[in-house]
Amino acid sequence: MPTRILPAVGDADAVRSITTLLSQLPDVEPVAPVTDSTQLVDTLARLAAESVDELPEVVVVHERIGPVPALELIREVALRFPAVGVILVTSDASPGLFQAAMDYGARGLVALPLSYEELASRVQAVAQWSVGVRRHLGSGGDVFTGVGGTVVTVSGAKGGVGATLTAVQLALAAQASGRATALVDMDLQAGDIASYLDVQFRRSVVDLAAINDISPRVLADAVFRHDTGLALLLAPGEGERGEEVTDRAARQVVSALRSRYEVVVIDCGAQLGGAGAAAVEMADKALLVTTPDVIAVRGAKRAVRMWDRLQIRKAEETTVVVNRHTRGTEIQPPLVRKITGTAVAATTVPAAFKELQGAVDSGRIHDLDGRSTVKQALWTLAGELGLAKPAGGDRKGGRFRSDRGSVSFRRRKDGGG
Repeated sequence: MPTRILPAVGDADAVRSITTLLSQLPDVEPVAPVTDSTQLVDTLARLAAESVDELPEVVVVHERIGPVPALELIREVALRFPAVGVILVTSDASPGLFQAAMDYGARGLVALPLSYEELASRVQAVAQWSVGVRRHLGSGGDVFTGVGGTVVTVSGAKGGVGATLTAVQLALAAQASGRATALVDMDLQAGDIASYLDVQFRRSVVDLAAINDISPRVLADAVFRHDTGLALLLAPGEGERGEEVTDRAARQVVSALRSRYEVVVIDCGAQLGGAGAAAVEMADKALLVTTPDVIAVRGAKRAVRMWDRLQIRKAEETTVVVNRHTRGTEIQPPLVRKITGTAVAATTVPAAFKELQGAVDSGRIHDLDGRSTVKQALWTLAGELGLAKPAGGDRKGGRFRSDRGSVSFRRRKDGGG
């Protein structure tokens, strides 16, 4: 079967040059070129909606593509269409750009002016890689073949505000509604998801840190399958090993998970490291959990400003979740919104720790009673975020289907869930 190559080139002269050379390569089937970044993503999305097999094996991105810059476009293609190999065509063949292109997800770089031998060699290598990825994807029983799952990060404004509980319950709600869901503990030094879910484990995210190409088989070996159906990728038991997970490794892990699961929920903890920053930057939705007190809200404001300074995420792209909310507290969601400059989730989580204590102490938070107002609020939040599929009902009430029955929720009059 010939290798299908889709050129993405904005310059008319470059289009002619690249398509002419591609047509001369053996066993190659050039696809009609696209002229801008939007057209490329739309074309790939349309093909992926039919089948992964309809996607071209190789996409060639010219350095002058627009309006999205070439490296940003490569990142989006690599994240949303992980079975497509991307080659960057550029006049800058410096080691710095080569490393940047690899970090953004390119599978190769070809220098201008184009050389037949170099282009042929790179296309062949990338096509073989793409075919190998698709073979692995096809052999998996639980593979998600969409254009890319939804990645949600959950961070804490400070320690102890409930970020881990929020992440766990959001993931449980998504899984119970029928979506293949992975829950990742990226709080690498102090992660506690294993304790919340009563899990004994040997492998962790560290086992993926040194692997350049994370195949579905390798990913499956590192993931723990929980009784609830959740796929768990846990923090290392030895916190000092968390340093092995670099920002580049985190990007590869998140990309691999996005390609295999419909929903990926990542607990980033309250301390921002390189891996957590990479996850927040890549996320479709970034949540920041706070409690309605001065110290926590100040922490949320600091975190938002730091993310903005480091160009990780803008305030308006962040959603704050107010946990332990009561009607009587002086700090209410509108004030949190004003202080942080972020969106604030419409669903607040009530202050009802007594409901949780038994489940938390026993490490069985997944067995939390469906009548718990905290659980109802967090599962309603999952619906608000589009992570869970309601099985009927409206915003005032409804049910989420699962293989283990169904969980109802009702919105409280005080806005507590």
